[in-house]
Amino acid sequence: MRLIIRPDATSVARYMAEYIIARVNKFGPTSERPFVLGLPTGSSPIGVYRILVEYFKKGLISFKHIVTFNMDEYVGLPKDHPESYHSFMWNHLFKHVDIDPNNVNILDGNCDDLELRCLKFEQKILAVGGIELFLGGIGPDGHIAFNEPGSSLQSRTRVKTLAYETILANARFFGGDITKVPKLALTVGVATVMDAREVAIIITGQHKALALAKCIEEGVNHMWTVSAIQLHPRSLIVCDEDATLELHVKTVNYFKSIEKVHKELIGQDNMGLQGSVMTSNLQNTIQD
Repeated sequence: MRLIIRPDATSVARYMAEYIIARVNKFGPTSERPFVLGLPTGSSPIGVYRILVEYFKKGLISFKHIVTFNMDEYVGLPKDHPESYHSFMWNHLFKHVDIDPNNVNILDGNCDDLELRCLKFEQKILAVGGIELFLGGIGPDGHIAFNEPGSSLQSRTRVKTLAYETILANARFFGGDITKVPKLALTVGVATVMDAREVAIIITGQHKALALAKCIEEGVNHMWTVSAIQLHPRSLIVCDEDATLELHVKTVNYFKSIEKVHKELIGQDNMGLQGSVMTSNLQNTIQD
């Protein structure tokens, strides 16, 4: 696991957006071999999407050969409702870039057979070769997507009853009227996210500091579903200083020292994009 600490939420968003752009461009997607990207909604990724749009307009990334799968969607909320996740994604990202609408995959919370739709969502992910990079945010209780505390770490895309606290928290998006908040959602499972070849998580703000601490300093726990990232062979967390307030000082210093070694002693030219040391380059540098 890599933990990258940046001063504030804006710096976190820029780091993550630039990382995604670098990954996509290095991959070199084509129509026959698209880059498959998992995407979240919520407050965490808004800054990332804004910067991706900014860089798209500068010609630094194209979404033409990117296939996306979104994490979740409310059940029973019309697609054009301002609080649907369909609306969120189109308003914050998709309508501003050159993505093919046929390459956008968002769960349909209004279909007749929700369970079948969830199964087909999983099947489609497999059909396109799996997700290359799954971007995620978390809640203060450490949930990822709508996999709230107690969700199975082996869970797959499914219908999920939302916790009362989640419904209450989301009432602010529905004029404070709890009766208007959907009580069910469709969500990818923890195992769906962890099947991606890389998982990248954004964590910002003091209110998520405990979740970050539980995620990286304690064991894997289904009561903090994001902690499953510990078991992933290629995982990245980018957080701000406020989110580190519950971490031990030695934990923060450790991850900062690793980044310092990469930059100052090994050198960025000898580092792979995903944090690996390029030993052949390093050996040539030592010999020179």
